[in-house]
Amino acid sequence: MIVWINGAFGAGKTTTARELIDLIPNSTLFDPEVIGAALTHMLPPKRLTEVGDFQDLPIWRRLVIDTAAALLAELGGTLVVPMTLLRQEYRDEIFGGLAARRITVRHVLLAPAETILRERIAGREIPPDLPDGEIRVRQWSYDHIEPYRAALATWLPADAHLVDNGALTPYETAARVAEAVSAGAVPVCDIVQTPEPTAETLAAGVLLFDEQDRVLLVDPTYKAGWEFPGGVVEPGEAPARAGMREVAEETGIRLADVPRLLVVDWEAPAPPGFGGLRLLFDGGRLDAATAGRLLLPGPELRGWRFVGEQEAAELLPPVRYERLRWALRARERGAALYLEAGVPVG
Repeated sequence: MIVWINGAFGAGKTTTARELIDLIPNSTLFDPEVIGAALTHMLPPKRLTEVGDFQDLPIWRRLVIDTAAALLAELGGTLVVPMTLLRQEYRDEIFGGLAARRITVRHVLLAPAETILRERIAGREIPPDLPDGEIRVRQWSYDHIEPYRAALATWLPADAHLVDNGALTPYETAARVAEAVSAGAVPVCDIVQTPEPTAETLAAGVLLFDEQDRVLLVDPTYKAGWEFPGGVVEPGEAPARAGMREVAEETGIRLADVPRLLVVDWEAPAPPGFGGLRLLFDGGRLDAATAGRLLLPGPELRGWRFVGEQEAAELLPPVRYERLRWALRARERGAALYLEAGVPVG
């Protein structure tokens, strides 16, 4: 199990976590900040300057998942993780990756009043030997109050167990968290568990269009980036039927006819992924009434939208966009295409 201590900078996450490991039997502190610090020594400076925060680095998010899983495999028990997560897609990616390893996460949010946060930031000690410490530490914390406020007004309260620790000491806060975890007041985070593949996979996606010929994209909680409705084909299942099943499960729409094949794309293995065949089918055009009945059941999808090709290019990862681009051309021409890594062959 993981107890993830979230909150704005200045909320007291780390001091609470240090107290908490003495209150939860067989628990270990894991601070993902050390991964961010290590990456500053491992990545080229040019790559580091391309992001404003190490959380924006996919390698950081991947290493947090892998390191947490490795620590639990080595030590067992409970991992206490003090780390601010204010972007829902990053929370979904990390918690989804942990869920794929069958690691449950109990999400706690330390939520003192904003006035107290600002007082704590103002009184925070800056290391005298840290260059530009005032900007890098104090101003950084102030700058993240607005993203915290935005997350608090939308997804964060529904996702985490809130603890107002504005008037509490770190020990009192930790005692309250430990009691809530022990009593079951902090539920296991509700996120889809999608086991990571151990070999090449066959996946089927279905393109659905609205009356303006815009294509439907969905935003899965368990991986980064937008996607088409669809998923991995189960053993013994016909790919087109798998796509139809996934469409029904993800959107509530049941296709009456077997969709027509548009693209077969071989995705090369790119460690840690194994690659495999990716098929896209034409699910046809939805009338306004049917499109209005789109559902997002369960914790698997965060959102959906119909988009034109240009907007799709901004939302989809490059490999998925290339697959979509050629699928749209195949739809126009009425003939399926074979791709290798998103490039037509033959």
